[in-house]
Amino acid sequence: MGIRGMGAIAAALALLGAGLPAAAVPRLDLKPYPAAGAGESRWVIQLPGVLRPSPDPAISANPADWRVELIVGKEMTVDCNGPRLQGRIRQESVKGWGYPIVRVSDVAIGPSTLMACPPDRGPRQAFVPIGGKPFVVPYNASLPIVLYAPRDLQVRWRLWKAETRQQPAQRL
Repeated sequence: MGIRGMGAIAAALALLGAGLPAAAVPRLDLKPYPAAGAGESRWVIQLPGVLRPSPDPAISANPADWRVELIVGKEMTVDCNGPRLQGRIRQESVKGWGYPIVRVSDVAIGPSTLMACPPDRGPRQAFVPIGGKPFVVPYNASLPIVLYAPRDLQVRWRLWKAETRQQPAQRL
């Protein structure tokens, strides 16, 4: 079979795979990242290498426009009052490697309302996150997101995608 025939086969295989979900995920290498210290856990998020573009043309398909929000908190028994956690989330670099890591510290129960709860709204389990502004990091499928947090906390994440349209600001 000539080169032209091999190219046609490769093109046909590419077309067949176009409708399948992408499975390109970089290999996970945690050697540069230190183990969790006493009383803490190491959480790792391996982002998908390729995501399907949004069917909405207003949402950017460019990963450079995406961010990952890290949501740190814990399951707690709550009532009708709004409990929150306070804490410090900061990004730093692994010494000697330069890879980014995220550290969570100084976590405590924060302020809450003190309302009398209606009888039909009894205690329930809920995930209570550390309050404040969202903590976001750039989307980078080449590196894992590694986070160190006190052992009693949980880590969740969600993807933020930007709109393609830019809005002009007013100069006043």
